[in-house]
Amino acid sequence: MYKVCMVSLGCPKNQVDAEMMLKLLSDGGLEITSAEADADAIIINTCGFIESAKAEAIENILEAAEYKKDGSCKALIVTGCLAERYKDDVTEEIPEVDVCVGIGSNSKIAEIVINAIKGKRENSYGDKADLNLNGERILGGYPFSTYLKVADGCDNCCTYCAIPKIRGRMRSRTIEECVNEAKALAEKGVRELIVVAQDTTAYGVDIYGESKLPELLTELCQIDGLHWIRTLYTYPDRIKDKLLDVIAKEEKLVKYLDIPIQHVNGEILKKMNRKGDKESLSALIDKIRAKIPEITLRTTLITGFPGETEEQFCEMAEFVREKRFDRLGCFPYSAEEGTLAAELDGQIDEQTKNDRMENIMEMQMTIAVEKNEEKADTVTEVIIEGWDDYIKCYFGRTAADAPEVDGKIFFMSTRPLKIGDFAKVRINDCIDYDLLGELEE
Repeated sequence: MYKVCMVSLGCPKNQVDAEMMLKLLSDGGLEITSAEADADAIIINTCGFIESAKAEAIENILEAAEYKKDGSCKALIVTGCLAERYKDDVTEEIPEVDVCVGIGSNSKIAEIVINAIKGKRENSYGDKADLNLNGERILGGYPFSTYLKVADGCDNCCTYCAIPKIRGRMRSRTIEECVNEAKALAEKGVRELIVVAQDTTAYGVDIYGESKLPELLTELCQIDGLHWIRTLYTYPDRIKDKLLDVIAKEEKLVKYLDIPIQHVNGEILKKMNRKGDKESLSALIDKIRAKIPEITLRTTLITGFPGETEEQFCEMAEFVREKRFDRLGCFPYSAEEGTLAAELDGQIDEQTKNDRMENIMEMQMTIAVEKNEEKADTVTEVIIEGWDDYIKCYFGRTAADAPEVDGKIFFMSTRPLKIGDFAKVRINDCIDYDLLGELEE
């Protein structure tokens, strides 16, 4: 039996693809191992969204290539967005790679890997639409918290984004397909389900003629075993009262919304092929907080978009100061080949883009610490993720924290706790984005 190791990079949606491929590999007679040194084949499931992600992917590919020299590895295979975006260029530019597999060929991954181990070097690129959105998975990470990918691809065509070229048009799964998978995951012990797509608020538009996210979330809340249901990647212009009412009503829906607004200046947003301006976004945020007072709001911003003036940047910075987002990520604009924004006049130098990004993040750090300090001496529900042997305490996340992107809570307990359970923790202090506390007995 051949052994295969997979390293998956990038977003949660890519992670779901990786988990489906792992099940196909296992069903195809391959043994899954986490040790690259023991693997007959290593798969790097890549992200290719922006320059930093591509650099990370290439670094991982080259590190894995060392096992062809020093380990048992006979084949290095690249899958995911980088493979789909650059196709044969990957094997031509990185000769250490034996086979490149586009997303439309994921269903053939076991056959491709076995052939590659035996010496057959043949890239494979199926139609993007052939990427199967339904199928069993071998869950990575925590077994009690995972993602439910409800659609793939995107129709928004933001001018800075290469995702539509990589992933194609949006394709939603049916409500029944999503609910059936969620039930199966709950039966396997999943307690926290995180709903994702490129634009989760557009879910269902392609097959039902309108967004069906509120209806899907309502159905998911009926599933026994699920305790928290979280939604990521909700676009501001599609957040309607119907969705907010469902989030406010359903107890299992954590009061958390991830809204990547990217900018607030109307002219910049128009250049991005996005809707809205400072006034409309401000009104939306005010409405959300009025309807769901306990809501945690997360957003994402881009600095240094082509043509962004100092005045336009300051407008965004002032918006961040005024609206005091609970969670915020900010990234310097990345000019991606094949996108409309990369061809725009007024490209901004890297130093200015990074300086503006750091300005926003410094401001957000102050806001985040102030908000965390306000939580002192309150009790919150926590999902227990593990034990930190160095500082001798448990750690986990509150409902206000999504995996990977938000903070954690570290807390003391006088009795043993079970990983994956929920517990009540009294918050005592904070360190930057993280909270400190103790178990509420």
